[in-house]
Amino acid sequence: MKDKIIIKYIKSKNEKGLELLLENYGGLIRGAIRKHLSSLPYYQDECINDVLISIWNNIDSFDCKGSFQSWIVIISKFKAIDYKRKYLKHNNFEDIDKVLLSDNKDLSENLLYEELQNEIKLLLDNLKPEDKVIFTKYYLEDIPTDTISKELGLPKTQIYNKLSRGRKKLFSILKNSLNEVNYEKYL
Repeated sequence: MKDKIIIKYIKSKNEKGLELLLENYGGLIRGAIRKHLSSLPYYQDECINDVLISIWNNIDSFDCKGSFQSWIVIISKFKAIDYKRKYLKHNNFEDIDKVLLSDNKDLSENLLYEELQNEIKLLLDNLKPEDKVIFTKYYLEDIPTDTISKELGLPKTQIYNKLSRGRKKLFSILKNSLNEVNYEKYL
Protein backbone atom coordinates (compact mmCIF):
# COMPACT_ATOMS: atom_id res chain seq x y z
CA MET A 1 0.00 0.00 0.00
CA LYS A 2 2.82 2.43 0.87
CA ASP A 3 4.43 1.80 -2.54
CA LYS A 4 1.24 2.84 -4.33
CA ILE A 5 1.13 6.06 -2.34
CA ILE A 6 4.79 6.84 -3.05
CA ILE A 7 4.32 6.12 -6.76
CA LYS A 8 1.15 8.23 -6.89
CA TYR A 9 2.88 11.21 -5.26
CA ILE A 10 5.95 10.98 -7.48
CA LYS A 11 3.84 10.62 -10.64
CA SER A 12 1.95 13.77 -9.69
CA LYS A 13 5.34 15.45 -9.00
CA ASN A 14 4.51 15.98 -5.34
CA GLU A 15 7.72 16.19 -3.26
CA LYS A 16 5.99 14.28 -0.46
CA GLY A 17 6.63 11.22 -2.64
CA LEU A 18 10.40 11.72 -2.40
CA GLU A 19 10.14 12.17 1.36
CA LEU A 20 8.22 8.89 1.67
CA LEU A 21 10.64 7.19 -0.72
CA LEU A 22 13.62 8.24 1.41
CA GLU A 23 11.83 7.31 4.61
CA ASN A 24 10.96 3.82 3.36
CA TYR A 25 13.81 3.02 0.95
CA GLY A 26 16.61 5.46 1.78
CA GLY A 27 18.61 2.79 3.60
CA LEU A 28 18.16 0.35 0.75
CA ILE A 29 19.35 2.91 -1.82
CA ARG A 30 22.32 3.90 0.35
CA GLY A 31 23.20 0.21 0.92
CA ALA A 32 23.12 -0.66 -2.77
CA ILE A 33 25.29 2.33 -3.60
CA ARG A 34 27.74 1.69 -0.76
CA LYS A 35 28.13 -1.88 -1.94
CA HIS A 36 29.18 -0.79 -5.41
CA LEU A 37 30.99 2.44 -4.55
CA SER A 38 32.74 1.33 -1.37
CA SER A 39 36.11 2.30 -2.84
CA LEU A 40 34.74 5.71 -3.91
CA PRO A 41 33.01 7.13 -0.83
CA TYR A 42 33.17 10.71 -2.11
CA TYR A 43 30.85 9.80 -5.02
CA GLN A 44 28.18 8.12 -2.90
CA ASP A 45 26.07 11.16 -1.98
CA GLU A 46 26.11 12.45 -5.54
CA CYS A 47 25.07 9.02 -6.78
CA ILE A 48 22.18 8.87 -4.28
CA ASN A 49 20.96 12.22 -5.60
CA ASP A 50 21.14 10.90 -9.16
CA VAL A 51 19.15 7.81 -8.16
CA LEU A 52 16.43 10.01 -6.67
CA ILE A 53 16.34 12.20 -9.78
CA SER A 54 16.19 9.10 -11.98
CA ILE A 55 13.28 7.66 -9.99
CA TRP A 56 11.52 11.05 -10.11
CA ASN A 57 11.99 11.41 -13.88
CA ASN A 58 11.33 7.78 -14.82
CA ILE A 59 8.51 6.77 -12.48
CA ASP A 60 6.21 6.28 -15.49
CA SER A 61 8.45 3.46 -16.73
CA PHE A 62 7.89 1.46 -13.54
CA ASP A 63 5.83 -1.64 -14.31
CA CYS A 64 3.33 -1.95 -11.46
CA LYS A 65 3.36 -5.73 -11.91
CA GLY A 66 6.95 -5.90 -10.63
CA SER A 67 8.39 -5.10 -7.24
CA PHE A 68 8.92 -1.39 -6.60
CA GLN A 69 11.73 -2.25 -4.18
CA SER A 70 13.55 -4.31 -6.83
CA TRP A 71 13.14 -1.52 -9.36
CA ILE A 72 14.71 0.95 -6.92
CA VAL A 73 17.64 -1.39 -6.21
CA ILE A 74 18.26 -1.98 -9.91
CA ILE A 75 18.34 1.77 -10.60
CA SER A 76 20.70 2.25 -7.63
CA LYS A 77 23.02 -0.53 -8.79
CA PHE A 78 23.24 0.71 -12.36
CA LYS A 79 23.79 4.33 -11.28
CA ALA A 80 26.64 3.17 -9.02
CA ILE A 81 28.18 1.19 -11.88
CA ASP A 82 27.88 4.27 -14.10
CA TYR A 83 29.76 6.26 -11.46
CA LYS A 84 32.56 3.68 -11.50
CA ARG A 85 32.78 3.99 -15.26
CA LYS A 86 32.82 7.79 -15.07
CA TYR A 87 35.58 7.63 -12.48
CA LEU A 88 37.71 5.37 -14.67
CA LYS A 89 37.11 7.54 -17.71
CA HIS A 90 37.76 10.76 -15.75
CA ASN A 91 41.15 9.40 -14.80
CA ASN A 92 42.07 8.90 -18.46
CA PHE A 93 41.55 5.16 -18.59
CA GLU A 94 40.17 5.31 -22.12
CA ASP A 95 41.21 1.71 -22.73
CA ILE A 96 40.21 0.00 -19.51
CA ASP A 97 41.95 -3.23 -20.57
CA LYS A 98 45.31 -1.47 -20.27
CA VAL A 99 44.86 -0.50 -16.63
CA LEU A 100 47.63 -2.37 -14.85
CA LEU A 101 48.78 -2.43 -11.26
CA SER A 102 51.91 -0.29 -11.16
CA ASP A 103 53.64 2.38 -9.12
CA ASN A 104 51.97 5.05 -11.26
CA LYS A 105 48.44 3.85 -10.62
CA ASP A 106 46.54 4.22 -7.41
CA LEU A 107 45.67 0.87 -5.83
CA SER A 108 42.01 1.85 -5.35
CA GLU A 109 41.68 2.58 -9.08
CA ASN A 110 42.94 -0.90 -9.91
CA LEU A 111 40.70 -2.53 -7.33
CA LEU A 112 37.75 -0.62 -8.74
CA TYR A 113 38.58 -1.80 -12.23
CA GLU A 114 38.93 -5.42 -11.11
CA GLU A 115 35.65 -5.29 -9.17
CA LEU A 116 33.79 -3.90 -12.16
CA GLN A 117 35.35 -6.45 -14.53
CA ASN A 118 34.43 -9.32 -12.17
CA GLU A 119 30.82 -8.16 -11.93
CA ILE A 120 30.52 -7.91 -15.70
CA LYS A 121 32.15 -11.32 -16.19
CA LEU A 122 29.88 -13.00 -13.64
CA LEU A 123 26.83 -11.50 -15.27
CA LEU A 124 27.87 -12.44 -18.81
CA ASP A 125 28.70 -16.01 -17.71
CA ASN A 126 24.93 -16.54 -17.58
CA LEU A 127 24.73 -16.31 -21.37
CA LYS A 128 25.44 -18.99 -23.96
CA PRO A 129 29.03 -18.74 -25.29
CA GLU A 130 27.97 -17.27 -28.65
CA ASP A 131 25.65 -14.76 -26.97
CA LYS A 132 28.43 -13.80 -24.56
CA VAL A 133 30.73 -13.06 -27.53
CA ILE A 134 28.03 -10.94 -29.18
CA PHE A 135 27.34 -9.02 -25.94
CA THR A 136 31.05 -8.40 -25.35
CA LYS A 137 31.64 -7.17 -28.88
CA TYR A 138 28.55 -4.97 -28.98
CA TYR A 139 28.38 -3.52 -25.47
CA LEU A 140 31.97 -3.60 -24.23
CA GLU A 141 33.97 -3.21 -27.42
CA ASP A 142 31.44 -0.95 -29.24
CA ILE A 143 31.61 -3.00 -32.42
CA PRO A 144 28.68 -2.27 -34.77
CA THR A 145 26.17 -5.03 -35.52
CA ASP A 146 27.17 -5.02 -39.21
CA THR A 147 30.73 -5.96 -38.27
CA ILE A 148 29.63 -8.57 -35.70
CA SER A 149 27.29 -10.07 -38.29
CA LYS A 150 30.12 -10.42 -40.80
CA GLU A 151 32.62 -11.75 -38.24
CA LEU A 152 30.26 -14.42 -36.92
CA GLY A 153 28.50 -15.18 -40.20
CA LEU A 154 25.07 -14.48 -38.72
CA PRO A 155 22.30 -12.31 -40.13
CA LYS A 156 21.97 -8.89 -38.51
CA THR A 157 18.42 -9.71 -37.40
CA GLN A 158 19.75 -12.72 -35.48
CA ILE A 159 22.33 -10.48 -33.76
CA TYR A 160 19.56 -8.07 -32.71
CA ASN A 161 17.41 -10.97 -31.48
CA LYS A 162 20.26 -12.40 -29.42
CA LEU A 163 21.00 -8.97 -27.91
CA SER A 164 17.34 -8.46 -27.06
CA ARG A 165 16.89 -11.92 -25.50
CA GLY A 166 20.19 -11.56 -23.66
CA ARG A 167 19.18 -8.21 -22.17
CA LYS A 168 15.90 -9.69 -20.95
CA LYS A 169 17.69 -12.70 -19.46
CA LEU A 170 20.32 -10.57 -17.70
CA PHE A 171 17.70 -8.15 -16.40
CA SER A 172 15.73 -11.07 -14.99
CA ILE A 173 18.85 -12.52 -13.35
CA LEU A 174 19.74 -9.13 -11.84
CA LYS A 175 16.21 -8.62 -10.60
CA ASN A 176 16.12 -12.07 -8.97
CA SER A 177 19.57 -11.75 -7.42
CA LEU A 178 18.73 -8.32 -6.01
CA ASN A 179 15.64 -9.76 -4.34
CA GLU A 180 17.87 -12.26 -2.52
CA VAL A 181 20.46 -9.76 -1.26
CA ASN A 182 20.22 -8.67 2.36
CA TYR A 183 20.95 -4.94 2.23
CA GLU A 184 20.55 -4.49 5.99
CA LYS A 185 24.27 -5.12 6.48
CA TYR A 186 25.06 -2.01 4.40
CA LEU A 187 22.87 0.36 6.42
